[in-house]
Amino acid sequence: MLYPQLGFSGSQLQQSGISKGSVQPFPYHMVSPSPWPILISFSLLFLTIGTVSWMQGYDSTTMRLGFTLTLWTMLQWFLDVENEGNLEGNHTKKVGNGIFTGFCLFVISEVFFFLAFFWAFFHLSLVPSIEIGGVWPPQGIIPLNALAIPLLNTVLLLSSGVSVTEFHHALINGDKLKGMYSLSATVLLASVFTALQYLEYVQSGFTIADSVYGSTFYSTTGLHGLHVLVGTIFLFFCLLKLVNYRLTLNRHIGVECGILYWHFVDIVWLLLFISIYYWGGM
Repeated sequence: MLYPQLGFSGSQLQQSGISKGSVQPFPYHMVSPSPWPILISFSLLFLTIGTVSWMQGYDSTTMRLGFTLTLWTMLQWFLDVENEGNLEGNHTKKVGNGIFTGFCLFVISEVFFFLAFFWAFFHLSLVPSIEIGGVWPPQGIIPLNALAIPLLNTVLLLSSGVSVTEFHHALINGDKLKGMYSLSATVLLASVFTALQYLEYVQSGFTIADSVYGSTFYSTTGLHGLHVLVGTIFLFFCLLKLVNYRLTLNRHIGVECGILYWHFVDIVWLLLFISIYYWGGM
């Protein structure tokens, strides 16, 4: 049997580890007991405690341990989900729809999460308090030039949004080579964005402790940068799945979630650039 959408045969499908006979007799997946939820909870607890301690001048060992455990647990959990779908055949159409619906709800929760930070920014900037001199930006703060690195990062992130859309179209049309190039370009652009964001932080003339401007700036842009990093890892794993023939026209729910997440990151950055970098720095 030929799978024209990615150009490989049924025997190659078997070699990739996907069993055509390993399907559920019912449309729902009865998930086996998993250690990952409790492990990710404790990992995030260590990461939070370690980060707060590090910001107070203590050793960063706990933060590094929490960060490492969080990444390792996420990787193991993602691999389990991957095996449940591709090797065990548990991800039926209903399961896939449930996963995508759950991810959409997660993105909606992220919208409200960022809304809180934008609310704080506009609350502080539209009516500056007397403690910061009654002006915005506060006295003594030299804001970053929005037309320098931020503008370049905007071009990079919007370009990555175009390339990831090209990848999606290539996947649907069965053009594996174009899909690999497009997704590789997306990951590369995202990596350059993260590097430039780090360079911007290094060159900045204020810190997170410098008034409410520094707090809102670094909190909002830093959390967005963290989302970019997570999205880059997400799309990189999609690239590995594409290279290893783990994606088909009927089995790419993870790709759709990754693309949705990336477009969400794009939109948040546009709002960040317009409000915090450009308008907020005037």
